[in-house]
Amino acid sequence: MNDSHKTEFLRDAYGRTIKSLRMSITDRCNLNCIYCHNEGSTGSTGEMSVETISNIVHVAAGFGVNRLKLSGGEPLLRNDLEEILVSLPPLKDVSMTTNGVLLKERAQSLKTAGLNRVNISVDSLNEGNYRHITKCKAGIFQKVMDGIHAAVDVGLTPVKLNMVLLKDVNEYEVEKMLSFTREFHGDVILQLIQLMDFRDVACYHVDVDEIERELELKAGCVRVRELHRRKKYLIDGAEVEFVRPVDNTEFCANCNRLRVTADGKLRPCLLVNDNLVDVSHASVEEMPDLFRLAVSRRVPFYGKQKET
Repeated sequence: MNDSHKTEFLRDAYGRTIKSLRMSITDRCNLNCIYCHNEGSTGSTGEMSVETISNIVHVAAGFGVNRLKLSGGEPLLRNDLEEILVSLPPLKDVSMTTNGVLLKERAQSLKTAGLNRVNISVDSLNEGNYRHITKCKAGIFQKVMDGIHAAVDVGLTPVKLNMVLLKDVNEYEVEKMLSFTREFHGDVILQLIQLMDFRDVACYHVDVDEIERELELKAGCVRVRELHRRKKYLIDGAEVEFVRPVDNTEFCANCNRLRVTADGKLRPCLLVNDNLVDVSHASVEEMPDLFRLAVSRRVPFYGKQKET
């Protein structure tokens, strides 16, 4: 075997191999959720071109990265999203996180362009609660519901419904959400997400330990996903994953993801802002060294907190 054809993998000082890229393609959004952290955006209004996005993903794929998640802001606000998808190299999985407002009309074109699946942010099935959380106008909630059905119909599955748990707002809707996912016979999965402190949101924090205990009591089967050691509960035909990024050392210890900001900066960690690497104007030839630099700067967030 010719060793010169071996893939160089990106491994940080903690032995974590980068396998996944999460890329924000816009900071713009058509909702204004009360808890939104906007992927840790630094507030830039710039957006990468299709060519820059394609170059970044091609270079990442050369390092063995085989999963890509597109996010925002709201990625469907980019009219060239299908063009972006077509420009990508072959990958094991290409997914997107969206609020679903504009999904119904584009679900089929996104599937045709190469998107595999979607995560849709739906924090409540009560329209009044939904409007309170998202600050949206009347009629938007139904557009999101239509988007969920369209995604399932065209095969952007499994669709994952992202539900950020909010005290005194939606914490009582978990069972209702599970019942809703059961209607799709395995094509829709619920993701319960612990609230993160990017805004003044202390009043919305729920007791996630208590909620997880309730899930364990109801579950017929509990599995643990390799990524972040995330627990998955199977409850009477419904599947729910619990995402706990706060005070979770395993989340950091097993992180295999590199992030890209909407204006083209490699972000080694969502919660660290002083170690970004700008690749927005780099050539394809320059990008590999910038990737190596970004990975060399990866420090587990909670480990860094303990050092300071």
